[in-house]
Amino acid sequence: MGHTSESSWVPSVTLLVGVGNEGISALLLGADGRVRGDADMVFEGQPVHPSGAVRHTKQSLSLALHEVEPEVERIVIAGPALSGSLAAMAPDRQVVVAWLIARPDDAKAVVFGEFFRESGGWKFTGIGKGYASGLAELVTAYGVEVAEEEPVAAPTERVFPGALEKPVGGPASAPAASASPVAGPGHGPVPLTGVVKVPGRASGQGPGQASGRTPSPRAESPWQALADGREQARPAEEPVGSPVPTAFPPAERSYGLVGGWEFGPLFEPFTVTGDGDQVVTVDGRVPPGPVLVETAHEGEGYFAVFPLDRRNKDGEYLFSTTLPHFTGSSVTPAPEGRALRLRVRSYNRWALRVKPVAAARRLDGTLRGYGAEALLYTGGAADLRVRFEGNEDGGGYVGMWCHEVAGHTALTPDPTLVLSDTDPLDHTVPLPPGPLLLLFRADGPWTLSVKEIG
Repeated sequence: MGHTSESSWVPSVTLLVGVGNEGISALLLGADGRVRGDADMVFEGQPVHPSGAVRHTKQSLSLALHEVEPEVERIVIAGPALSGSLAAMAPDRQVVVAWLIARPDDAKAVVFGEFFRESGGWKFTGIGKGYASGLAELVTAYGVEVAEEEPVAAPTERVFPGALEKPVGGPASAPAASASPVAGPGHGPVPLTGVVKVPGRASGQGPGQASGRTPSPRAESPWQALADGREQARPAEEPVGSPVPTAFPPAERSYGLVGGWEFGPLFEPFTVTGDGDQVVTVDGRVPPGPVLVETAHEGEGYFAVFPLDRRNKDGEYLFSTTLPHFTGSSVTPAPEGRALRLRVRSYNRWALRVKPVAAARRLDGTLRGYGAEALLYTGGAADLRVRFEGNEDGGGYVGMWCHEVAGHTALTPDPTLVLSDTDPLDHTVPLPPGPLLLLFRADGPWTLSVKEIG
């Protein structure tokens, strides 16, 4: 199951983890490999861990790895058996985990993988272990005691999506209405009846309060607000629509430039946010020449960005997608003698950042991503392995254009089309010697691995 089971380092930041299915769940484990109590299970019915470090948000999980309690050694990602891919995205739009899932024939539930501590940091490893009896058997393996179904005719409420149901609303369901006491490591299994969704919970009362534990205070981050689908809190004096990044790192954060890269002007980044269809006029800090455009779109629905020409008409699109929570980057020329203008088509909130091309990601070794990406390559002639995992329907487009930029000050009028295909694939394509600007487009997760020849 999956491309690899090798462990790989991930940044200790807030990651957005998804498998394209609402049944995704997390179990926080102690050193003994077991949950400490019912609060260590995060899923649809109990969407927030008391620490606030792990949250369930619609079809994904938000893991603030830098805020996980030191007693937690592993975070297991599990759910109903399915085919697709597991992806984890960092706040700077980089996909740090992209792992293909193949559904086992005899399993109803699967441990997709786990994040675990090592040498002061965090790693991820794909597992793909299936459980024929479903999620009840899976969670039991991690110290959860699943209560027997009581023979009472009553409406049901899901404990884990698509897997377990317990009666609610009658006298027999009373144990489910209050969480069981939190048990420490080695104190025995935890009844699953203690983690059903409690009807009629007072507003603002989280699962941690229901189990007798108080969530620790934590600073609100723009990325967390975006991941949770909530409006980011703003100071009272801050005007709505001011250029505050949402899914990007703070504008004042320093950005590294690739050494030896001489294509495109250097300038301070320009960042702006908006909601819905808008036209953005970039200010005078951005000089003429090729520039990097990064973008992020909140939620689902169509999203596109078009540069406007001298006649104020759409040029060739930079982004055009329906991918949920889309992030991406591309390159466009800032014109001579007038400001760069971009037309945004959007259903939801979005952010744009214009930066030097030299600040784009560098293709060196193996990179993972999700959607459109502008990449720099400075090595010799090489073979590039492209693995595209497809979209949620198993199809999707993938393409890449190559600009040879040595000695140039503008984008190549006719770039080389390196790859253009549909559906999941695992291809190897040749690259000429760098420096190269590669414009990659894909309708889902991808992995690129470059290996110089000769």
